[in-house]
Amino acid sequence: MAELTRSARELELAAKAAKYLAGGTLGNLADDVILATGRGSRVFDVSGNEYVDYLLGSGPMLVGHAHPEVVAAVREQLDRGSTFFVNNEHAILLAEEISRAMPCAEKVRFCSTGTEATLYAMRAARAFRRRDRILKFEGGYHGMNDYALMSLWPADPAPFPTPVPDSAGIPRAVAETVLVAPFNDLETTTAIIERHHDELAGVIVEPFQRILPPKPGFLQGLRAATAHYGIPLIFDEVVTSFRLAYGGAQEFYGVTPDLCSLGKAVGGGFPLTAVAGREAIMAHFDASLVGRERFLPQIGTLSGNPVATVAGLATVRILKRPGTYERMHAIGKRLMQALQRICDDAGVPARVVGEGVLFDVYFTREEVTDYRATLRADKDKLGRFARRLREHGVFRGLSKFYLSIAHDERDVAETIRAFEAAVAAVQS
Repeated sequence: MAELTRSARELELAAKAAKYLAGGTLGNLADDVILATGRGSRVFDVSGNEYVDYLLGSGPMLVGHAHPEVVAAVREQLDRGSTFFVNNEHAILLAEEISRAMPCAEKVRFCSTGTEATLYAMRAARAFRRRDRILKFEGGYHGMNDYALMSLWPADPAPFPTPVPDSAGIPRAVAETVLVAPFNDLETTTAIIERHHDELAGVIVEPFQRILPPKPGFLQGLRAATAHYGIPLIFDEVVTSFRLAYGGAQEFYGVTPDLCSLGKAVGGGFPLTAVAGREAIMAHFDASLVGRERFLPQIGTLSGNPVATVAGLATVRILKRPGTYERMHAIGKRLMQALQRICDDAGVPARVVGEGVLFDVYFTREEVTDYRATLRADKDKLGRFARRLREHGVFRGLSKFYLSIAHDERDVAETIRAFEAAVAAVQS
């Protein structure tokens, strides 16, 4: 791997970012790299350095960057108009495809961000149940709305079910409407639900929390506990929809929620998300069905934007092709196994965790099944590991390796070589 260089143009842009952008970044990665181009499984920075990309725009580029079929569909639509603020053909057809794919999705509403989608899912549950409180899971990521930022990444977690705000500017009253449970701990979670069932509007969970798979029986037990009390179960599938399987985590794990939020891949790289679910709950988006007092207004300038929905349609059509998911999972499992083997051979305590299409490594000896176990992993080693990967041409974010259908044998070989160099860097 050739040594990475930084051009004068990149340095100039980095200086302008520091001057004009709050914090010097877009708020996503605290990083000075400036990307210019994406093609397939690769990205290229302004200085011309090439990387195997496992960030994939934080997940949306499931079919790879600039897939020819997605690009062609978008170009054709741009000649016809970029936004309308009313129903359009592609939005209707994508809603139909989502409804066919996701087991819970009897009705669909489009948004532009995951933050919106999870917010509306929680609001719909409140409207349906006529209760205020939402139960979420510690370390679960549901976007940047006030409720989602409770116990998202607490450095000093509180006793369950007390929430901890993880951002300035959140009203104190929000904490009164959120309860927090430990992911993968069915006994504690069920006890919280039983104790507070008459106050709960809904339970929201990432069925695959960040990169932590659910323990066998956890989601099934959560479904049973919520169903027993008539509490809507919300799967936040912004990350997992169309990724773990065509029908998302609902299909992959065989558990059907009442509501779900969708995103990332569904927009094909454009700002598009959705909330979907049972008709009885989604009826609150229609005043003619529930009356004015129980109506849930939802207005967004770019909701169901035709450019985004045509990109989404092109993406899901590609993903439906036979063998797509089997191949992605197989490649990802090879990378997971290789990384675990390299760490073991080097005597570096590590746990490679996740599913083939989405995984990461924690530098720790203990099993990692919940948020508090991640806090005990060695973050300094992870930082050195990520920096060395970048130096060897592998691009990722602060966490997670996202797989795409574009990753191939060449990528696998280069990535494993980068793993070897990066693990050597954390060996001491």
